[in-house]
Formats: sequence, structure tokens, C-alpha cells
Amino acid sequence: MDKILLGHGSGGRLMHQLVREHFAPAFSIADLSDSAVIDIALTGLCEQGARLAFTTDSYVVSPLFFPGGNIGELAVNGTLNDLAMVGAKPLYLTAGFIIEEGFSGSELEKVLSSMSAAAKNAGVKVVAGDTKVVDRGKGDGIFINTAGIGVVHPSVNLSSKKIAPGDAVIVSGFIGSHGISVMAERNGLTFDPPVLSDTVALNGLVEAMMNCTKNLKVMRDPTRGGVATTLKELALESGVCISIDEKALPITGGVKGACELLGLDPLYVANEGILIAIVQQDSAESLLAEMKRHPLASNSAIIGRAVGPDAGKSGKVLLRTAIGGSRIIDMLQGEQLPRIC
Repeated sequence: MDKILLGHGSGGRLMHQLVREHFAPAFSIADLSDSAVIDIALTGLCEQGARLAFTTDSYVVSPLFFPGGNIGELAVNGTLNDLAMVGAKPLYLTAGFIIEEGFSGSELEKVLSSMSAAAKNAGVKVVAGDTKVVDRGKGDGIFINTAGIGVVHPSVNLSSKKIAPGDAVIVSGFIGSHGISVMAERNGLTFDPPVLSDTVALNGLVEAMMNCTKNLKVMRDPTRGGVATTLKELALESGVCISIDEKALPITGGVKGACELLGLDPLYVANEGILIAIVQQDSAESLLAEMKRHPLASNSAIIGRAVGPDAGKSGKVLLRTAIGGSRIIDMLQGEQLPRIC
């Protein structure tokens, strides 16, 4: 690798190569989940045997304001979701701001207000932060870096290594809304009805899911790279083959129409308010029913299953198409929509 490309931040194959070949070895990181889960005693904060979940993220989305959200609430929700995906109860956040000279004071207030509201709605607190200002023309308005901390109950141990043939794959809602929303705003496009970002904190939904069943294997939020890249990650990590049904994918008419118009595949479009859960087969229907009762998952659906890694299919994702065929789903190649979060 001679130089960093925009594609290295896309969430697809280039980004995974960058992380696995450079960052992970440099810091001796073996587990590349959404958050690190650390065994540590936190007297007074959690019961004996609980673990600490810790994550960090940076937000450089362009434009800063888009239909359904803005960089501020996106930063809060995205960080909380990374904690929730490992089964943690989020507690506290920090936020660092890199602000370009000349940035609008009123827009800064909107960003901060939305962050405060998002944190309050999710039941967490922003407890520390930092601010830096850079020269005009060198910051693109504002960038936000966050860190989040939460606790994981002793009984929770989610891992892609637990995925087994027969397990069901559930998605919690419509796919592709965030990416299409940002892309439309970036390019001056309008759709009727408008496509809104799905940015939202999922920790409440995750809590309801974990209260419903102890048979959850793993959860992921399919952000950059979309549902396809996330499923490919899970297939590679577990060694199974994942088969999904195109007809079962929940996609709004607006997203489907926009993708057809622009030549995009909704499976690769970014999301910020849905999750993928893999659960033991005999618990799938009861979990799905519980999810549908939650306001953030009323459009959830079982989209496929893990199957045996026979006949050279280990680590593969297969899509059963609407016309009865089958095609292999891989990670996002190159860049589709850079700076999406």
C-alpha cells in the first residue's frame, strides 16, 4: 500500500485490509468487534463478573446535515450502537471536536443540541470532551471523535464463533435508508416521498432482545459496507455459509427506487439504525415477534440462515434471488459512498 485512498474508509474490502494488515498488528488487536470487552472489576457500577465494554469512533460525514439527522446525533447513536452490539449497557460518552475556523456558531449549537438530546433519549451522559480549531479550509466544518463505555452482564457472551448451521439471520428494519439520505443531500437529489436517515440508538431494542432469549449468538450494526459486507464478515469469522433470501429483505420503495435509478445495490448501502442478529433456530420466531413489538424494529424480518460449510462454501454468503437463482455476495469493493458516517 503506497497511499491511503478514499476506499480505505468505505467499510469494504480495502478498509478491512488496512485494519487487518496495519492497525491490528501495530496494536496487537486480535478481536475486531464493534467494541472491546475487557474483564475488569468496577466496584459499585456492576455486579461481580461483569465486564467493561469500550469503543471509540470518528465522524466525518458530508454533508453535516441530512434528511433525518446530522453529524451530532449520528456521533452519539453510532457510538452507543457499537457498545450495544456486544451486549453492553452504555453508560458514558466523551466527545472531541475538530472545528474549522469560520464554522457557523448557529450550526454548532444545532449539532450540540442534537447530541444532548440523543444522549438523553438513550439514557447516557456525555461526561468529558475536547475542542480544537484548525485553519480555514482544513477541517471541512466539523469532525467529531467519540468514546463510549458500558458494562456487559456476566451472562452475556456474544461471538461470531458461536454461529452454527441452522441459526437464523434477522435484520431489525428497512435497509439502506441512511446511505441514500446522505447521498441525496450531497448531490442535490430529491425523492418523493423523501428518504430519511435511520440514525437511532439501538440499546433499548438490544436490551429487549436479550431479555427475550439467551440464544443470541452475535449482533452487528451494518454501517459502512452495508448488510452484505457485515454478513460476509460474519461468515468469514464463523466459517459457516450464510444464505439469505432477496424476497425477505425489508427495503422501502424509496430506497429501492433510488438504488435502481443510481445503479446501487441496497445490500451495500450504509445503515445507522438497524442491526443484524444471528440467533439459534428454535428461538428465532419468538425473538422476531418480540422485536416487532418494539417501535424501532416493527419491520424486522428473518432474511436467511447459516448453513453447513460443505462443498467449498465456508465463509461464503449466498443470495437466493427473486427470480429463483443464486449469486455470491462479497464485501464492498472499493468505495460506494465515502464519508458516510
